[in-house]
Amino acid sequence: MKLESRMEYVESVYKRYRESSKPSKTKILDELCEVCKYNRKYAIFKLRQLLNKGKPRAEPKRKRSKKYDHQVLGVIEKVWKAANYPWSLRLKEILRLWLPWIRKHYRTSPEIEAKLLSISPSTIDRALKDKKIKLKRRLYGRTKPGTLLRHKIPVRTDTWDVKRPGFLEADLVPHSGESSFGEFVFSLNLTDILSGWVETHAVMGKGQA
Repeated sequence: MKLESRMEYVESVYKRYRESSKPSKTKILDELCEVCKYNRKYAIFKLRQLLNKGKPRAEPKRKRSKKYDHQVLGVIEKVWKAANYPWSLRLKEILRLWLPWIRKHYRTSPEIEAKLLSISPSTIDRALKDKKIKLKRRLYGRTKPGTLLRHKIPVRTDTWDVKRPGFLEADLVPHSGESSFGEFVFSLNLTDILSGWVETHAVMGKGQA
């Protein structure tokens, strides 16, 4: 059977196939395979082609436009660095408190400022994900947990929700450039969780007293 004749036959079979019951469809498929020498999967494929022929094609989904463009994310990254790399919940609050400083240094528009105030901590985390990985490799990869006072100082790892000053975040940041060889200065940063007060002290090396 010629290709053109096969197509005509498939179209004639399809009209019966579409209106038939399930048992009848099985017999029609057997007939189609016998006449056109199709295997069963290909016969079903040809019938489905006709079934979808009249259906409109689904429009491709439009990509959501990014709410926070490179200008907004660029300011967030700069504030993150200027504030000594705080975590996302604290950075969101810093964006609000530092808005006058941001406005002065980066000449932000009202639209950008509105986005800085509306961005969520989870979006901040996603935006800074790659930068945090690089930072950990460059800085925190050299800091190993100490053993001297580890079991004597109470440590809290969940969300900070304090009502009085005295609870601190502590961090040790090396100033070694791209090399970690030899002895160099570290900044010991202590931040009061409630007030946001920061004390920074320079220490040489990480030796334990």
